[in-house]
Amino acid sequence: MQIKALKGMKDVLPEKVELWQYIENIMRYYAKLYGYNEIRTPVVERTELFSRGVGDSTDIVQKEMYTFKDKGGRSITLKPEGTAGVVRAFLEGNLYADTLPCKLYYINNPIFRYEAPQSGRLREHHQFGVECFGSKSPSLDAEIISLGFHLLETFELKNVRVQINSIGCEKCRPNYIKTLKEFLNTKKEFLCPDCLNRIEKNPLRVLDCKIDSCQNAIIEAPSTLNMLCEECYDHFENLKSYLIKTNIPFDINQKIVRGLDYYTKTVFEFVQSTDNGFLTVCGGGRYDNLISELGGSYTPAVGFGMGMERLIMLMPQEAKTNTNGPDIFVCNLSKENFEYSFAIIQKLRENGIVAELDHNGRSVKGQFKYANKLNAKNVLIVGGDELSRNMFKLKNMETGKEEEISIDGFEITIKNKL
Repeated sequence: MQIKALKGMKDVLPEKVELWQYIENIMRYYAKLYGYNEIRTPVVERTELFSRGVGDSTDIVQKEMYTFKDKGGRSITLKPEGTAGVVRAFLEGNLYADTLPCKLYYINNPIFRYEAPQSGRLREHHQFGVECFGSKSPSLDAEIISLGFHLLETFELKNVRVQINSIGCEKCRPNYIKTLKEFLNTKKEFLCPDCLNRIEKNPLRVLDCKIDSCQNAIIEAPSTLNMLCEECYDHFENLKSYLIKTNIPFDINQKIVRGLDYYTKTVFEFVQSTDNGFLTVCGGGRYDNLISELGGSYTPAVGFGMGMERLIMLMPQEAKTNTNGPDIFVCNLSKENFEYSFAIIQKLRENGIVAELDHNGRSVKGQFKYANKLNAKNVLIVGGDELSRNMFKLKNMETGKEEEISIDGFEITIKNKL
């Protein structure tokens, strides 16, 4: 029996890898443009990192983590989100001792969640994320929202809206939670079983439930924005001001709470309207208390995570133009020229030119078909009358234009043309 990939796991085949590399290069460019440096953290962490950081009452910890015992009897988990691992590395690597703020990003970061595969979200998916440690200024909230906005703009996503909210802090949130619980207790008959459990454990998550009956029941739920303390209120007003001054369009969505316990104050999402409803392509917020909860000193922080599979799914087709293919395909008019042609492609490669030829003895017609399948930009024809005159024929596969070039210095001639 053929062994197949596990449900919710997917290969990225060679024809798609170049698109991924293109996207990764753009992400690296914007991260550096905004002053972020790359960090890479392990795929596996101690389970405690997520139960303490993400929160025992979250769906991620309760239902979705890949957790198991290793040979030493330790409970370890495939990371279900990116931030907690970066925080651990920030503490363990003593990055807090350097000049703050400390700006970090991760890319093509594998994330594992045991849930039903969704549109653009697999059990193993990948994220691009940014994390900034060491400043409580709302200007940094606005900065990373700006980074995400211009990144998605570059990828030509249509109808994407930035939605923002504030869920308060440890000063004002307890009073809001109390008020929200009182409201939810009057709506129990309309809530799903998960939301009934959330009322006591994590009532904010009821606001984010995707089930229609729950959403209809909480239309008149109290808003966090009406119960913010002065500090949180000022922070949110300043965030809005920064976004307006930098021409970042946004909506206020009082139902955004995010699915992780560590968020404080600002939360935001980038959502796109599709035929299947609204899909979130990027989400994040401020998590000022997470570092102290994981054993460090109080260090305010803000960040986001962007799902790469979902981003690719939502990109318009014209933004996914396949540029894959060799610069030059060397075509032999006779099999006797193969060794000569083999030396030619090595010479081209030594000069930084992506070159290929047929290793399977195809006919000339078959070689041209093969070059088309490879998306070769040009074909260098070796043989015939041209060869006897110390010339090659070069054909542009897009325009069909043919020209002769001298064998002497051919690699430099081709490099200049490319």
